[in-house]
Amino acid sequence: MNKKLTNKIFYFLAAILLTFSSLLAAENRPKGNMNNKSADLSKANFDNPFGVLEFLHWNHSWNNYKYSGDRDLEKTVSLMQEAGVGWVRLDFLWGDIEAQEGKFDFSRYDNIVKLLKGKGINILGILHYSTSWASSCGEWNCPPKDNKIFVNYAGKVIQRYKEQVKYWEVWNEPDSAIYWKQQDSLNSYCGLLKEVYLAAKKIDPDCKILNGGIANGPASINHLYDNGAKDYFDILNLHFFESPLHGKGGIKGLAGYFNLAHKIMLRNGDTKKKIWVTEIGCPGVKLGLKADNWWMGKNPDERQQAQWVKDVYTELLKDPRVEKIFWAFFRDTKNHWKNGVDYFGLVRWDYSRKPSFKAYRECRRKWKDKVMKLRGK
Repeated sequence: MNKKLTNKIFYFLAAILLTFSSLLAAENRPKGNMNNKSADLSKANFDNPFGVLEFLHWNHSWNNYKYSGDRDLEKTVSLMQEAGVGWVRLDFLWGDIEAQEGKFDFSRYDNIVKLLKGKGINILGILHYSTSWASSCGEWNCPPKDNKIFVNYAGKVIQRYKEQVKYWEVWNEPDSAIYWKQQDSLNSYCGLLKEVYLAAKKIDPDCKILNGGIANGPASINHLYDNGAKDYFDILNLHFFESPLHGKGGIKGLAGYFNLAHKIMLRNGDTKKKIWVTEIGCPGVKLGLKADNWWMGKNPDERQQAQWVKDVYTELLKDPRVEKIFWAFFRDTKNHWKNGVDYFGLVRWDYSRKPSFKAYRECRRKWKDKVMKLRGK
């Protein structure tokens, strides 16, 4: 074979290989990458501390098919943009994505990510719960029977969305028996957190990892550190709830919680980390509507919920250690909890705006005006 023919064959094969590699890379990217305008909006919203928790992935019988079609999703995301939401805490549910071992379906999540990023809204992705075939007890709220299979799922998700999502939370409330059935003072959870953290940083060194939101106060924060998790989360993630019906003492109690958290961080040499509150909220039940009380007692009405939104964002953001606050939830649910929790939303089930929606939007506007003033604009 002469040299010219050899070169032609080499370049032909190289061209085929390059084309195949490009196609494979395109296949592994989520559909709907951000355009320049969307990217600019996301960047502008990056410092925005106003977040929400919303179950945009819900399209199941157990949640009354909350988002059964694109139109429902589009309505909610547009309302989020109107309210000034900068961040959405979004489940990337293992059972949806890998319902059968080794078979991954990202289609629904590709669409949700595209919608949010198209409106310039940033995402905190939650990696959880157990899928039935991988659960240590066969149920969604038990840890996986093998951490490696969870890490594999988490890695696939992070790899797919690493250009769109930079913040990831590992599990939700692992210190609660509701969400992590086999409680052991966070020992087994911290082992999983470490493995996911190390894998995530290999895939995307720029990503940030949050611990699963702490539900049970300072004792659970201590458990995180006691189990050696200090080096395996980048932001301390806390959840807490209080009733606005408890008066001004309630908001002062919440503000004081940060001091307790900070003392634990100080004792462990970890004060450089910021704190995110990824769940805080209360019911807002329309006057005359009957609903069983939530776990903290009598349900606040919509006006009282709106005042609580103002109190939460006005008081808690005064603490420089608090970087983001996510209101739970953005939209009411329908007979899911069968009590006041179904009315946590800033908008009602029918998408009509509650007084709390307007309160949230006004707090966001005041925050933005303050930031612009400080920047001299």
